[in-house]
Amino acid sequence: MKYILFSFVCCTALTLMNREDAIAQVLSKEKTTFQIAAPWKAAYDIRSDVAIVYGINDAGGDFEERVKGYRDKGYEVQFMTGIAWGQYQDYFTGKLDGISHMDEGQMMRNGETIWHGKDVPYIVPTTSYLNYMKSHVRRAIDAGVTAVYLEEPEFWARAGYSDVFKKEWVKFYGFPWKAQHESPEATYLSSKLKYQLYFNALKEVFSYVKSYSESKGKSVKCYVPTHSLLNYSAWEIVSPEASLANLEGMDGYIAQVWTGTSREPLYFNGIKKERVFENAFLEYGSMVSMTASTGRKIFFLTDPIEDRQRSWEDYKVNYQATFTAQLLYPMVNNYEVMPWPSRIYEGKFKVEGNAEKQPISPDYATQMQVMVNSLNAMPLSGNKLNGSHGVGILLSNSMMFQRFPVHAGYDDPQLSNFYGMALPLLERGIPVETVHMENLIHPNTLKDIRVLVMSYANMKPLSERYHEELAAWVKRGGVLIYYGRDNDPFQSVNEWWNNGQFHFKAPSAHLFSLMGIEGDPAQRTFVYGRGKVLVVRQDPKELVMTANADHAYLEKVREAYEQFAQAGKLIAKNNFVLRRGPYIIAAVLAEAENQEALSIKGPVIDLFDPALPVLESKSILPGTQAYLYDLSAVHNRSVPQVLAAAARVYAESIEKKHYSFIVKSPSGTQNIMRILLPSKPIRPVIDGPSGHLKIAKNVWDEKTKTLLLQFENYSEGVTVDLRW
Repeated sequence: MKYILFSFVCCTALTLMNREDAIAQVLSKEKTTFQIAAPWKAAYDIRSDVAIVYGINDAGGDFEERVKGYRDKGYEVQFMTGIAWGQYQDYFTGKLDGISHMDEGQMMRNGETIWHGKDVPYIVPTTSYLNYMKSHVRRAIDAGVTAVYLEEPEFWARAGYSDVFKKEWVKFYGFPWKAQHESPEATYLSSKLKYQLYFNALKEVFSYVKSYSESKGKSVKCYVPTHSLLNYSAWEIVSPEASLANLEGMDGYIAQVWTGTSREPLYFNGIKKERVFENAFLEYGSMVSMTASTGRKIFFLTDPIEDRQRSWEDYKVNYQATFTAQLLYPMVNNYEVMPWPSRIYEGKFKVEGNAEKQPISPDYATQMQVMVNSLNAMPLSGNKLNGSHGVGILLSNSMMFQRFPVHAGYDDPQLSNFYGMALPLLERGIPVETVHMENLIHPNTLKDIRVLVMSYANMKPLSERYHEELAAWVKRGGVLIYYGRDNDPFQSVNEWWNNGQFHFKAPSAHLFSLMGIEGDPAQRTFVYGRGKVLVVRQDPKELVMTANADHAYLEKVREAYEQFAQAGKLIAKNNFVLRRGPYIIAAVLAEAENQEALSIKGPVIDLFDPALPVLESKSILPGTQAYLYDLSAVHNRSVPQVLAAAARVYAESIEKKHYSFIVKSPSGTQNIMRILLPSKPIRPVIDGPSGHLKIAKNVWDEKTKTLLLQFENYSEGVTVDLRW
């Protein structure tokens, strides 16, 4: 009896899942993606489901030819371009219509434009600019793309001084422009307008994408690749973020989280430094909370390198940290496996102890390919990350409104008024969640949250509706912890809580009034319905900017969780572990009180090791992570299958005592594979485009019944034939 599996069956074993379900998952053809401006090339043919071709004018133009090149190689092809910047020199310089549009750039107080590149300013999205953008998406749709990604809707907080922006101000507010540096209120209003301008821009272009594609008998999807709210707030950029999840015609996001965003230094225990794993975990979490209650699709991005020049060793360590963080969210299984493969495979970067920049090493390329190919079969999972669940931190888009410029009486170094609530919990192994205030209007946003921590030291509510939802949640039994002195200058900006029927000095006073808490509540606990409110007159930044200042906070959360919410024991530990199908993802925290290594019992394959060793146990040291394949999780061990590989598997064929398949990966790289077989094979036959290939490794492990093979990769494909 012979079984031919679908020609795009991915490299990793389809175990713990029903095999038919796994194949159906792969059939979606939109599980894994990469973005690329350069034309197709065998050297970086990474074999994800989707190639997102970047820019109409990028890579020398020839957009249609670039699209065809990837489509001819079997990729579904989609389109990405920047919405706030891009290779739009023809528009800006006037080559297109004879009119210079340089005045539409984002301008700083000193009159200088903020540039993304030569003749490419960050843009104030005007009507003429949006019409220009429509011409680009129209051309992409005509070329046959199935989705449009408008990347990074970014308005710098330090901008807002151009004549174009001043006109938009008058149009939006109905009164003369105010320089944002002159008052906290002007800062707040300026950022609020920037936020709205890009919301409107995306709304208009996406509406055009939908209507134009439908007129062509197509249904083109619309996505926004965007940094997290945490990163944009930290980098002093304003973007629509969570509000886009409520935008009609918006199908989802790419969560642009990678080493470059996650290495932003944070304060904890009085020390400011990079905490890449922890920050990445919170960044991905903030992206999940944007979509969790809306049903929008989300792709998680990682990057094996980053924009800034660092060493290959630095890239590798931080890639493992961010990769681990993304996999600790079992409700997401769509990935942009890398941006710019041409930069990764053909670029040169520093190597420690070497004066000359070097290309990617064979070992790092192999490890990276094992990792990205495993994502082709990464299952969704109902499993939870180990630890005490149900503690949330409230976020709002308005976090971006208070970042720049800084006014007297307000300072929030490194976004510490957020991280002060999150890091004391995360560093003790509590899988803290983030909740977007803008999504409180959706049912079940707080369904699994037992204790919610919030502050208005670093953000403000954009609607009274959010307070109504919070009060209703507390009344049903939720426990709310409010931290904040409420004395920053943004408390009194001209907003809804001090206008019309409301005359509150601070937005928290309105929230408290809904729960029967009048006046200025001192530090104490209040009962409302079946729930409780704990008020602490301390700004969260004070918990992390000084050493050992978070102990009272931890006890407050513990009391709320264990006694008031009766959610069980609040467990402190030094690790996070999650099982997803046959995969074990683990991280041990560097700054936990417990500095013991975590041991994972084998047999497991170490997927971070380019040799794919089988280990009897894996010891994970503090400050490191692990990605393992659990051999004991393979249910049907009689079925031959590829467990891990630095290539993607196609045309898999199973017969009695015979297993064959084709593997494809970038040419010039090394493939390593660990394959489960019923018995030791007689002699593997490996055929490349020009005949038999040299087998660098051919090692049988009798105990686990796995074969380790190593040979050269070819984009055209390599046939592996195994008999026993």
